[in-house]
Amino acid sequence: MAPLVAKSITKEKAMTTSSSPVVRVSIMRCAAERFDEFVKMMTESQQLLEPGIHAMRGCRMYFAGADGATSSLTNVSIWDTIDDAKQMERFQPMLDLGKRFSDAGATFERPIMNYAPLWQFGS
Repeated sequence: MAPLVAKSITKEKAMTTSSSPVVRVSIMRCAAERFDEFVKMMTESQQLLEPGIHAMRGCRMYFAGADGATSSLTNVSIWDTIDDAKQMERFQPMLDLGKRFSDAGATFERPIMNYAPLWQFGS
């Protein structure tokens, strides 16, 4: 596999033009005693979010997950390009839900991370 980032172009440009996908990771943390409440909210969000995300250009896969040991929830998605991944920054239903989660006491790691893979295996 050829290197993902050529020295003569920026890293973001490399993510845009690479044949490898971009992995977008959003992490939300909450108080342990409220974890179950946030899991329920996240689970219920699928019905609202899935149709819009599914219709977005370049979305290969989307995962929502929860880790009770760290009282954190995550959205991990796989996109064709960085520009495709950044569509999430303008997706109003997600922005509205983020405010709802924040108002309920959750905190989000910012900025949201968009990773260019260094290596991969599997399909």
